[in-house]
Amino acid sequence: MGVRLGIRRRFGFMKGNIAVLTVTQVLGRFFRSMVLPYASLYVLALGGESSQIGVINSLRPLAGLVMFPLAGYFTDRAGRKKLIALAGYLSAATLMIYVFAPSWEWIALAAFLQGFMVFMFPPTSAIIADSLAPENRGIGVATMNTLGSVLGMFSPYIAALVLQVYGTAPGMRILYALLAGAGAVGATINLRFLKESPIEGDKGPSLSVSQIFRDVYGGVPSMLRQLPVSVRALGIVVIMGFMANGVASSFWVVYAVEEIGLSTVDWGLILFLEVALMTLIYIPAGVLVDRYGRTRSLMASLLFALVSIPAFVVARGFYQVLAIRLAVGVSTVLFIPACSALIADCVPRDIRGRVMAAFGRGTVLVGAAGGGTGGPGMGFLITVPVMVSSLAGGILYSANPQYPWIFVLFTILVSIAVTGLYIRDPKTAEI
Repeated sequence: MGVRLGIRRRFGFMKGNIAVLTVTQVLGRFFRSMVLPYASLYVLALGGESSQIGVINSLRPLAGLVMFPLAGYFTDRAGRKKLIALAGYLSAATLMIYVFAPSWEWIALAAFLQGFMVFMFPPTSAIIADSLAPENRGIGVATMNTLGSVLGMFSPYIAALVLQVYGTAPGMRILYALLAGAGAVGATINLRFLKESPIEGDKGPSLSVSQIFRDVYGGVPSMLRQLPVSVRALGIVVIMGFMANGVASSFWVVYAVEEIGLSTVDWGLILFLEVALMTLIYIPAGVLVDRYGRTRSLMASLLFALVSIPAFVVARGFYQVLAIRLAVGVSTVLFIPACSALIADCVPRDIRGRVMAAFGRGTVLVGAAGGGTGGPGMGFLITVPVMVSSLAGGILYSANPQYPWIFVLFTILVSIAVTGLYIRDPKTAEI
């Protein structure tokens, strides 16, 4: 009885909005994890080339320059719930373009339109930060990711079997249709069950769209000056992570298949085992983040990335690639709760929407291999670097398949230096 009571107390935060978002995250991740690892192969199957994969990835963040400021503004003034649900419904609708795309150009159009859905990220990030007490933020984010990964760990392998049975293009159409359906269901759940966070602070008079953009972009220098040094430095680390993924993410599967000689089923099995490991250690990692600090955990994550990701270019065979991706998984389970907790600790509730519109949730997937840029949510300050790096990724891979991972090595070294010099846990966490 005592053990059960202790567990209930430790995980007492898994209720209300956190429980609802966890359910929809489980649903969404299961189907996204089917689609994203093989998205690049779909482009190739529809007549695209490696350089065009980079073009498509650079189009997706473009709309963020417009949508992130608007999302941050309305998140802090109008609330979170309706924005999250609206984005879910619109995302499901635009995913149908992928289902019926006759050529890679239609994939490019769909990617551009999907970019407008980023307005879900600031309200989602803010409502998670609002709903978790400071002492539970590390384990809270880790628990959400663990539960989201339980079913998702099977997704890449299931998807690989679908592609093997139906072929790449027909199989991907099936997977995108399933993802669209899951998005619509998740949006309905969020609209029905999420509870709005109280909006604090002076809302002030309503602004026109042009005034919003002047306020957001014109206010960036002053906002950055007001933020703690650790948050600004964390922004650099996150930008480096997004740029690394922009360059390399879409080409993990391409390199594994074309250069190392793995099959899509081999790659699906590797991703399954990676996510299985992450699922086992996410919650212990979250406990370590809360107990030993955000900055130490962040540094440990970067060191794991340093010794694993660049080694991919010299890997030969299934087991070497598996070892590399398992190390990447360890890096990820430390990085995400550490960074999510750090930005929530440092940013006051009444400006979280705007700050997260600029920086995202303050984290990024380490070594993302899913064809995207690997963010639980990015911000408008990250958009241009992601666009440039995504475009550069296709060019670099076309020039030499090893170049993307050399670039990733550079970003990891920069992140380690910035973390060691400038990032520190706050003495008092924001609520």
